[in-house]
Amino acid sequence: MSFDQLHYYIPTKKPTNPSVVEKDAIIYGGSPAGITAAIQIARMGLTVAIVEFSNHIGGMTASGLGATDLGAEAAVGGIAKEFYQEIVNYYQKEKQWTFEPKAAKEVFHKWINDYHISVYYRQHLDEVKKVGEKITEIVMENGNTFKGSIFIDCSYEGDLLAKAGVSYFVGRESNATYKEIYNGIQFGSPHHKFEKWIDPYVIEGDPSSGLLPGITENEPEQLGYQGQGDRRIQAYNFRICLTKDPNNRVAFPQPPNYDAGRYELLLRYIRAGVWDAMNLHTMLPNGKSDLNNYGGFSTDNIGMNYDWPEGSYERREEIFQDHLTYDLGMLYFLANDERVPAAIRAEVSEWGLPKDEFVDTGHWPHQLYIREGRRMISDYVMTDHNCLGQTTVNDSIGLASFHMDSHHCRRVVIDGRCVNEGDVQVAVAPFAISYRSIRPRAEECTNLLVPVCLSSSHIAYGSIRMEPVFMILGQAAGAAAALAISKRISVQEIGYEQLKEELLLGGQVLEWTKEMEDDPIKRMEATFGKQ
Repeated sequence: MSFDQLHYYIPTKKPTNPSVVEKDAIIYGGSPAGITAAIQIARMGLTVAIVEFSNHIGGMTASGLGATDLGAEAAVGGIAKEFYQEIVNYYQKEKQWTFEPKAAKEVFHKWINDYHISVYYRQHLDEVKKVGEKITEIVMENGNTFKGSIFIDCSYEGDLLAKAGVSYFVGRESNATYKEIYNGIQFGSPHHKFEKWIDPYVIEGDPSSGLLPGITENEPEQLGYQGQGDRRIQAYNFRICLTKDPNNRVAFPQPPNYDAGRYELLLRYIRAGVWDAMNLHTMLPNGKSDLNNYGGFSTDNIGMNYDWPEGSYERREEIFQDHLTYDLGMLYFLANDERVPAAIRAEVSEWGLPKDEFVDTGHWPHQLYIREGRRMISDYVMTDHNCLGQTTVNDSIGLASFHMDSHHCRRVVIDGRCVNEGDVQVAVAPFAISYRSIRPRAEECTNLLVPVCLSSSHIAYGSIRMEPVFMILGQAAGAAAALAISKRISVQEIGYEQLKEELLLGGQVLEWTKEMEDDPIKRMEATFGKQ
């Protein structure tokens, strides 16, 4: 396995004659939202370009997240539903919601070709130029310039909105900010906790020996209180595609900078009688699986991502490499370290990386799972009031329906034991997302739309941040962009009734009716079991 291509950021040299690209709309970020936005714009007869930071399009959907965090099936409409129909066609089955990464990649590239959408890869945003409240062009580190009437930020981080001077927040708001109940610091989750008392110190029972790797806080005054706001964000990981097929399996290699000491806490947990670090295998077609975080110690690199949302590209590269080393290192540790019980080593060694996935990045996913970055603050902020059905909106552009889902944000010491903090899992019924939450305040920017890092509190974002919803919101942003361009108006001046008409023509589901069937409790129990 080669790690040469496993990078977030490799600086690019400025060409002698950088390009100037001009389209009706410019999309920054080739995530699923960026792709559906581009398709909608093309369908409405306008020109569009996708400006992508990396060498790949498709975001997490094409980078290991094949076990769709779907929510209610009936809430998925429009181009998002078309994507899953393409997956059905790919596998030639009547119904298929899970898929291999290469299947998603094929669908996205087929769409890009079918709609003749220009994609520019390895474009690292450097500058956003504005005249008044209007963006005129965006300039890349390599000197390339992209000009358009409307810009859409479809990055997971919100880099374009930030450089455009749009207000945003990073971290967890306090419950008091929006009068919520599930935001801020959260202790006592029934999920993803340590099920046994695990000593956190290098020398067990000796606080003076220091903390084991992965534990970030030890002082009682650092703990805070339930619902208190902070700048911490939920953990990142890689969604790892695995296989047991001996003809398609690559054994887990030792990653660069491997340190077995990072997994001492996991080893103690195993010795205490708990082996669940790889429990969340969701099977995909052709004998592959999507491995996600589960339990007290798993693939989430808890507390090691705080600098990502606002970090420099160089700092993000460091965090990317640390997460690569952590996740691949954990699998290598479990399969090879002789301190791990033989039965577990044998079980883990049955799995490996599939030879036919991610062939240009050593069979490892190229996209780190950025579960949250910046979140815009606009005229309307989505909160847990929306998720819980306590507040509804009159300008729906699509539905979210996955449970409010925050992974842990830190690992601390309380009364001499190791405790994870930040996990929230609360079932929700399908709810509408406001158009006002994807466009900035008029006084900040009049020709920008933000369907990924939309205006939302931390915990509401925990429900909204699913890839099918990003596709839905991307299509909505594309429709709004095309209307604004055609009418030569700002994104704030778009009449909702006309936007609604366009979205309904595109097959979007804008409201949840009594005739639609869904059981949010049962959906969540399917993942976590009954509590």
